[in-house]
Amino acid sequence: MEFSPIIIGTMRLGSWGAQLDTEALERFIDACIDLGFSHFDHADIYGHYTEEERFGRVLKRRPDLKTKLQITTKCGIRILSPNRPQHRLKSYDATAAHLVWSAENSLRELGVDQLDVFLIHRPDFLMHPHEIATAVEQLKTSGKVRAFGVSNFSPSQFEMLHHFTPLATNQVEISLLHRQAFSDGTLDQCLRLGIRPSAWSPFGGGRIFNDGDSPELQRVRKAIEQLGESHGATVDQILLAFLLQHPAGILPILGSSKIERIQSARAALEVQLSHEDWYQLWEAATGVEVP
Repeated sequence: MEFSPIIIGTMRLGSWGAQLDTEALERFIDACIDLGFSHFDHADIYGHYTEEERFGRVLKRRPDLKTKLQITTKCGIRILSPNRPQHRLKSYDATAAHLVWSAENSLRELGVDQLDVFLIHRPDFLMHPHEIATAVEQLKTSGKVRAFGVSNFSPSQFEMLHHFTPLATNQVEISLLHRQAFSDGTLDQCLRLGIRPSAWSPFGGGRIFNDGDSPELQRVRKAIEQLGESHGATVDQILLAFLLQHPAGILPILGSSKIERIQSARAALEVQLSHEDWYQLWEAATGVEVP
């Protein structure tokens, strides 16, 4: 499937962050689409189970947007919330009944006929692959889900489930400050299967922009400053370019509600790091040269 090269995250657009009202959210969506970023990442739990419905209000006002954007949403985490009084504790649920109910509920909340990508948000230790495959087949056959994938799965968990039902992506944390996916087999697996992963928290939780002064952050900031000068790029553009350079075709997920940050990300697509540039960042982050 072809999607925009950077995905727009919705987690902090509502009550968990910027609290954009319907009009402001509509303007934000339009601006993102104008910049070429038409893929929006949701999860049922965002905003304590309210963010999908808020996004759906915009689509109800502007049904023309439904043909211009793509939607990913996730399910499987059950959090304690006034909006889910039946939940006794936080848990994971990837049963067939929960997957089907969640997909249909997300369709209702968003006001769309099909989810482009439907993900299990976290691996359920009790998940049964045959049961999941049956649910996915039902959702695909009915036209409710276009593609199915997972989030935060280890390579072995991904391989196990992919054996029973085709997985389109693995959404995991990847950044210069969180490099596990480069060495634990996640990106190797994506390359082997021809699957593009998506990366949440591509800026390492914003640590580089904060006031932390650890030796790691000092090294990274120095390297980014040097490369920024040579490439005419900002800190966030260098961090995105680091991910975009990888041959697995990593799709960064931006969590900002500020359109100027989205505009800056658009410019990051033009930043081409050399091999040595890339390893300069890697060495700065690890503190040692590669073996």
